[in-house]
Amino acid sequence: MGLFVPGRRPQRVHGRPAELTTDATIGGALHKATIRDVDLAGKRVLVRVDFNVPMEAGRIVDDSRIRAAIPTIKDLVERSARVILMTHLGRPDGQVDEAYRTRPLAERLSDLMERPVRHLDDSIGPAVEAAVRAMQDGDMVMLENVRFHPGETKNDPAFAKHLAALGDLYVNDAFGTAHRAHASTAGIAEYLPAVAGLLMEREIQTLGRIMVDPPHPLVAIIGGSKISTKIGVVRSLLQRVDRLCIGGAMACTFFKAKGLEMGRSLVEEDQLDVARELLALAGQGSGTLVLPLDAVIAAEARPGVKVATVAIDAVPADMKVLDVGPMTVERFLQTCDGAHAVVWNGPLGVYEVPPFDRGTDALAEGLAGSDAETIIGGGDLVAALQKQHLADRMSFVSTGGGATLEFLEGRMLPGIAVLRDKNDA
Repeated sequence: MGLFVPGRRPQRVHGRPAELTTDATIGGALHKATIRDVDLAGKRVLVRVDFNVPMEAGRIVDDSRIRAAIPTIKDLVERSARVILMTHLGRPDGQVDEAYRTRPLAERLSDLMERPVRHLDDSIGPAVEAAVRAMQDGDMVMLENVRFHPGETKNDPAFAKHLAALGDLYVNDAFGTAHRAHASTAGIAEYLPAVAGLLMEREIQTLGRIMVDPPHPLVAIIGGSKISTKIGVVRSLLQRVDRLCIGGAMACTFFKAKGLEMGRSLVEEDQLDVARELLALAGQGSGTLVLPLDAVIAAEARPGVKVATVAIDAVPADMKVLDVGPMTVERFLQTCDGAHAVVWNGPLGVYEVPPFDRGTDALAEGLAGSDAETIIGGGDLVAALQKQHLADRMSFVSTGGGATLEFLEGRMLPGIAVLRDKNDA
């Protein structure tokens, strides 16, 4: 890696930019109690995990979310807790749906843990209560899909209270659902002492450091299709980074705001003023915005379509921008050259349809071989990296999608807000 040439940013005071005060919201998240702070022996511990994994014909396609929770589960078992696991799977809309039963999840966890995980046919009720009463220290059970009950997504106090009756302690290890104020992520903490699991702790500490005391030089890369879903995170990161690279279709809205024609590309016309505001913000002492130089274009995003690479100011009227070009990838990698850390959220093109995945893949390959700490912000980007077997070569891959975005915007997530502070554990 070469020498990073810093851009304009606020003067630093005591490790952080002067214009960026310590965010009390995120600062509070950094001091939440964890399972390390409590006695677990003989306790019935209700653990909210995020095992919402992709399934095909009843089989798990990717078990990475299950694997991510194993350190927490192992710690609980080794400390003689009685572990009661809760998760959702899919969107069954408050009704029993055979396609979303959690039995395959229990079976896969049992394989990974090399010990039995008993699956229960419901998440509340007399049969569940009897099974929990029969547990011994170190036993594990998995409740049925909590979203089979309409009270889950409604954060119904009655449903939360029924769940809480099963345990002595609540552990939230489901960062991916921490932005949802549901019964099993937030409501249950009204009735039980609540602490973070080890996965939740790592998410909070890694992302929180970027928010509260960002390392410099710091680069962010934001992709995705719509600026409207990323306004908050772009505005937040501009106050914290040295450079912010914009990719994906959302870059087209920025270019349209600058007066360039983008052909038939996705442009959010109602967000042009927002794009102009962010462009102006980047020129007023915040991090520098880095936009694409070239683009891969086609008539439609479908396999076998004729494609071309053009300069960003030469997009034909009948074409769509569907990926960044090689000059842009090189520019982004040069921008990251010498950075202490790189935060990346969102793919750079329509990665689901080759060849519009090449920009994302090339950038990932370059970052995987860099000296920078690479922090990947969950969601679609993780799927893209896993397809290329590159996720394991990154420093940190968040298990959140929407939760990661909201956290990087500086919001306190409901599933974190309910956890006890270390001083109160």
